[in-house]
Amino acid sequence: MRNFTYIIAGGIFLTVAACAASQTGAVDPAPTSAPAVVAEAPEAGSPADHYQTYCALCHGENREGYKNDSAPSLKTASLFSVSDYPVVLSTAYGRPGTPMGPYLDDMGGPLTMSEIHDLVLWLAAAAGQETFQPSVEMLKPIPGDIELGEDVYDQNCAMCHGPNGEGHGAEGPGTALGNATMLATQPDLFLKNAIVDGREGTPMPAFANMLSEDEIDNVVAFLRSRAGGWDVEEMAYEEPPSLENIIQNPDGPTPSFELSEGRYIDSAQLNAALEAESRIILIDTRVPYFWAMAHIKGSLPVPYYSSRDEFIAAVPNDGTWVVAYCECPRAAADFTVNKLRELGYPNTAVLYEGYAGWTAKGFPISVGKVE
Repeated sequence: MRNFTYIIAGGIFLTVAACAASQTGAVDPAPTSAPAVVAEAPEAGSPADHYQTYCALCHGENREGYKNDSAPSLKTASLFSVSDYPVVLSTAYGRPGTPMGPYLDDMGGPLTMSEIHDLVLWLAAAAGQETFQPSVEMLKPIPGDIELGEDVYDQNCAMCHGPNGEGHGAEGPGTALGNATMLATQPDLFLKNAIVDGREGTPMPAFANMLSEDEIDNVVAFLRSRAGGWDVEEMAYEEPPSLENIIQNPDGPTPSFELSEGRYIDSAQLNAALEAESRIILIDTRVPYFWAMAHIKGSLPVPYYSSRDEFIAAVPNDGTWVVAYCECPRAAADFTVNKLRELGYPNTAVLYEGYAGWTAKGFPISVGKVE
């Protein structure tokens, strides 16, 4: 039996207050014809306007889904059951390999992260769901048996989601569950809630009364194990590199990074340096269980909130490049690099797109294990 657990924490937790105003007017007691009803156009630049401009073509004018490209309904409250965080990341970074592209300006899209936040908050309010900070219970890992979960998936899910998680199966327009970006940015509880509750108003049924909780947990564990690729025969969970071996390719060449704003490199530059087996220290500044869920291969989990004394003692101050990345996409990495520079480490850089951007661009990842 192979078990896999992780916990997800952090993200953007916002609250929203929605209000509605109604207007009444005098009624003609004997109208000669029915009055025309003209829908008021949303204010330019508002979340409602952004939805109609960028989302309605596929998700439907009223968020009903399946208008084009089998885009899912956005009216279901369960989409927002684990805060606004999963939907924000899906909107920002898209789902590579599917018709859902990235809408974040850093990824070539039309919206800033702030505008995406506002859009998702508007969607949540329209679905009757307030956003909130997850409780401790929501942050607990969901353990499961991967092999048993694969059997349950084959018997109950593959007909709609595809035998390889590619989506749009023979019997239904299921979501692509084998998408690395989706699995890298959606917590276990988000996946479990969708299976338990289904997606009302869509072909996705609620499995609460069709599968046991153990079977559902096993499916979640199986899906999580596919974060590194659907065709993995035996998932190998990497242990964090030891501090004695934090330098990747110690005998390799020094990378030639071109920094923007004096600190940022993009995913293409980092990938080129890794492919060239350059001498580099790569640190993941997210919480350790984010690293366990999926990470850039060879990176060391060094949470932004850690004391770093042991880590700093292991970093040679000889010009070796230290590259930091996080999820949000830069805040924790910026914070860490600022600390390193204050301590006299000038050859430091931040991955501009963050981890979600790295996966959205299709660069390789690994799955880890934190005891």
